[in-house]
Amino acid sequence: MDVSDLIGDHADLTELHRYAGALLVHLTAEGTPPPRPPVDVPDYWLSPALHALARIMAGEDALEPLTRAAQLDGERTSLFLCLALAVCGHGDRIHASWLGTAFGDLSPDHPVTAGQRALWLAAARGAYGPAGKIFVLRKLDAVEVPPDQDPWLKALVPAEPGLVVPPSLADFPELAQIPALGVPVTAAARLARLRGRCEEITSVRQAPADARWPETEPVAVLRTLIGQGGPTEPLSSLTGHLLDDVQPGADPHLAALALHVAAPVVKAAAESLAASTLVDPPESITVPILGNAIVLRPDGPDAATLAEAERRVAARVPRRGMAFRGAYPLAGVGVVLMVLGVVVAWPFAVGGGAVCGWAWWLLWRRRQQERADAVTIEAELASLREVTQGAVWALHEYGREAKTLQERAQADLTAVTRLLRRGPRAG
Repeated sequence: MDVSDLIGDHADLTELHRYAGALLVHLTAEGTPPPRPPVDVPDYWLSPALHALARIMAGEDALEPLTRAAQLDGERTSLFLCLALAVCGHGDRIHASWLGTAFGDLSPDHPVTAGQRALWLAAARGAYGPAGKIFVLRKLDAVEVPPDQDPWLKALVPAEPGLVVPPSLADFPELAQIPALGVPVTAAARLARLRGRCEEITSVRQAPADARWPETEPVAVLRTLIGQGGPTEPLSSLTGHLLDDVQPGADPHLAALALHVAAPVVKAAAESLAASTLVDPPESITVPILGNAIVLRPDGPDAATLAEAERRVAARVPRRGMAFRGAYPLAGVGVVLMVLGVVVAWPFAVGGGAVCGWAWWLLWRRRQQERADAVTIEAELASLREVTQGAVWALHEYGREAKTLQERAQADLTAVTRLLRRGPRAG
């Protein structure tokens, strides 16, 4: 339904909206209002609300237009005055009751309205001073945050795309893929990043009073209130907004409030990460080394699995062709031909010598390749033993490193707990 249908046919309505648009431009650009409204539309809340704003900014008594506007639409009047005074840097002039009326109540079962989100942002950035920030914090704290830790960790410190490899396993990154070894390292790394993110959020400084506001927040809601279009009501829930606010790159003032609201869940997540590091290295692990599964223990590789791996390596002797197998029969044929050469004719002897030479060449080539095979197998066995011993030493180093890892994780947990207890800066 159009506004004119609600208040009747007023010729001054267009002029009032034109003034409201000019007012918004002046508020956001200069922080001062244009001349007072040239018209008055008594049955429309915006008309006395504009008169009230002009008087407030001039330091005059605004009780009469405020009363008329509140009687026509108290919620919109309060929201308009709170946002208009915030964007021009005079948020300290609002009355506490206006903020309460404009903000209303939050519920996990209903989406946050555009007006609530705009007031939320304005208060977070200090537009209404410490009292306004505390007001919004109390509103947020009154709603229970779901205890699921995973969404908060994903929002605060998204999982790293690659595998986290500790220094002790730098030469054997495949060992970090074993859950018993990789989970504590990944948990410690994520906890360290969580600490850094909490430090970043809680160290935010208050924005200056004349800071420019995002077009999509208070200014856009004001445009909607004065009939110039604007955002539709957001569909995100309270938890959805809080999760968006703590993501890297989000508004730091909103992040500070969101982190405070989610402090119990974030603390529980930090405790879970720290607990994941308090795992002693396993007594033994099965590691694929050069394609062979070998059981490694702190005192060295398991003898049985290492012997089986060596047997498999030694058994990988390549098969030789039929030409090698026929060398001895071929030599026998050559001898027969040579005997015939003595008895019958000398050409047989020449042919027999050639056949014997061919057989000898085949046997010589086979012997050379067998020696090369033996060298290759021995090199593979040596490499297997060397890599196996290196993996054992890496596990030794990992065990020593695990103690430091656990101590660092406990220090990070203590720091996160302290930062969450500190809360956002009031001013």
